[in-house]
Amino acid sequence: MKLVRYGDRGMEFPGLIDQAGRIRSIAGIVPDIAGPALMPRSLAHLARTDPEALPLVAEGIRIGPCIGNVGKIVCIGLNFSDHAAESGMEVPDEPVLFMKATSSINGPYDDVVLPRSENKADWEVELGVVIGKPAKYVDVEKARSHIAGYCVVNDLSAREAQLEGSGQWVKGKSADTFAPIGPWLVTTDEVPDPQNLDMWLEIDGHRYQDGSTRTMVFGVDALVSYVSRFMSLQPGDIVSTGTPPGVGLGLEPPVWLQPGNVITLGISGLGEQRQKVVAAR
Repeated sequence: MKLVRYGDRGMEFPGLIDQAGRIRSIAGIVPDIAGPALMPRSLAHLARTDPEALPLVAEGIRIGPCIGNVGKIVCIGLNFSDHAAESGMEVPDEPVLFMKATSSINGPYDDVVLPRSENKADWEVELGVVIGKPAKYVDVEKARSHIAGYCVVNDLSAREAQLEGSGQWVKGKSADTFAPIGPWLVTTDEVPDPQNLDMWLEIDGHRYQDGSTRTMVFGVDALVSYVSRFMSLQPGDIVSTGTPPGVGLGLEPPVWLQPGNVITLGISGLGEQRQKVVAAR
């Protein structure tokens, strides 16, 4: 299934995408694409529902973040060896974890707002893993059963705040609008191999990132297992699994986002995002 949230910001409704690519309302079945609705029993119930019997949603409505009430976003740094090299950093011996504030979550087609006094805003296309069943000390072999599905994440970064000041990366990762997610949550039955997904990102039509989850250092199952050793993962939590090479930081000379830029990005089978970059408000 492809699940979606639509409507005004902060007032989104749950829906699913039918075979014709249209949005069908599932508000009469689940209150939101969040928390308990992502548990295996709930997803199985939705999968048995005939989309043609559901109300059709009008075209042109805003698409919101594909997950509501996200408890936490756990990000994985330097999880592609070629991205680590372009960043001038060593490939880690174990996953590098950092958090991204949930207040940074944005719709897949909403504007990206540059932070004040930040001149080095950057892009990162990433595979988001959405948890569907509580996970704590999960074995790698059982990790997949705790995943509800996958989505596209643009892990936008304020590199000055992230790398040039002191302290942790979180302050360079958490600006408002710096975590567009969606357009869809695609359930695991439609993604048989999350380690074989092409991913790409363009700025104003120029392709900067053109990679694949095949080149991850640590795969999806290993990451869910690893993170669950240090914190419990709950339904609706997102693990953002790292980015391939081609970020602005790694170019010669570096390229940074500017007001007026249009970012387009996607992952095979998971849909595409498009954002306009605007100046600080």
